[in-house]
Amino acid sequence: MTTPNGERSDHSPWNRLLIVPIVLPLLPFLFNADEPRLLGFPLFYWLQLAFIAVGVATTTVVYRMTKRGR
Repeated sequence: MTTPNGERSDHSPWNRLLIVPIVLPLLPFLFNADEPRLLGFPLFYWLQLAFIAVGVATTTVVYRMTKRGR
């Protein structure tokens, strides 16, 4: 969105929080192991599911904090 003078009105510091779910899966030292196992699944598999949960939670927080009163 832009204001009448051409400035963006949707700029919020909360949007920077969206970097977390992008960068977190790119850090290989977090999941470069076979142990621990959760229900028989190696660390890599259940950590990928945890990354999805982090992404959903982060997106929800940013949405709620930046949504305008209607």
